[in-house]
Amino acid sequence: MKEKGKRRKFLVVSGPNLNLLGTRKTSIYGQGSLEDIHKGLRERADEMGVEVECVQYNSEGAIIDRLQRAPDEFEGVIINAGALAHYSYALRSAIGAMLLPCVEVFISNVHAREEFRHKSVIAPVCVGVIGGFGKKSYILALEALVNLGQL
Repeated sequence: MKEKGKRRKFLVVSGPNLNLLGTRKTSIYGQGSLEDIHKGLRERADEMGVEVECVQYNSEGAIIDRLQRAPDEFEGVIINAGALAHYSYALRSAIGAMLLPCVEVFISNVHAREEFRHKSVIAPVCVGVIGGFGKKSYILALEALVNLGQL
């Protein structure tokens, strides 16, 4: 947890295929890359006096391994699990087990898309879900986590 004088730190995890942002379905996900999102998060975190570590994994196991180590380093997690959000009970268990506040993020409004996207199996173990605001959804999630105790 937080030591005196240390900046609060948050983990940002992006799941499968999010490394393709900027080239994949730009009509849905917009222009700009995942690195652009990470850069914006680092800038906003600095403005808020906190730190973020941004990672992306295409495999479910790698995400779970990272989440299991998160409680030793972070005060909260932002996760865009991609398609894993809709069916990964293993990911749901990992989020629940880490005992850190977690905010689920979607770039698009999943409720305006295909039926299978309307249900997230990880949402019940997250403190909140933010989606439909494009890449700004990540920034909104960071602001929510940083201010969680003050809301």
